[in-house]
Amino acid sequence: MRIVVAEDLYLLRDGMVRLIEAFGHEVVATAATGDETLAMLLAHRPDVAIVDVRMPPGQSDEGLRAALAARREVPGLPILILSQHVEQLYARELLADGAGGIGYFLKESVFDADQFIDALERVAKGGTAMDPAVIAKLLSSGSSNRRLESLTPREHEVLSLMAEGLSNQAIGQRLFLSESAISKYTTTLFGKLGLADDDSSNRRVLAVLTFLNQS
Repeated sequence: MRIVVAEDLYLLRDGMVRLIEAFGHEVVATAATGDETLAMLLAHRPDVAIVDVRMPPGQSDEGLRAALAARREVPGLPILILSQHVEQLYARELLADGAGGIGYFLKESVFDADQFIDALERVAKGGTAMDPAVIAKLLSSGSSNRRLESLTPREHEVLSLMAEGLSNQAIGQRLFLSESAISKYTTTLFGKLGLADDDSSNRRVLAVLTFLNQS
């Protein structure tokens, strides 16, 4: 994968670059400010970008705003937000276009290199990779959705784990259910959410976006 790393702390940025290259991927550019981030994303159009939320010059939300601006110019540009903070408004805006290719992890929740690279690869393929803490924050401020209200507690549980980016097999292991049982749950919840089985869209991504947007 071709990757852009946007992080203002040198040691963390350098560490991510070394980690990514150790897994055989290429870092095509790095950025340390919001303006640099937007410029590098548009210049290189990477397979996926890692972007911090708070960057110079203001240390507020420069990284997220750069990611949003880049996705407006390049719809579906895969972005993995890696931050110490959950910015609910901007996180929802990133999800709102329905294109997928979005991840949002708190730095404190990344426990090992394999988990981090796996999340990057899922996002690069157009999927989602969401930190459970981010999901909780987004849901706590969401509005109701009648289609979501039709889901059973178990279907909600499956959809929440799907939002984390887990496969049916991994969800089954987490819930102590068979993969075929999870497949039945996903088929049912797709139907309840009105997501048709066709080749033009990724139902899994659309279901997750419906869940997280709550709109």
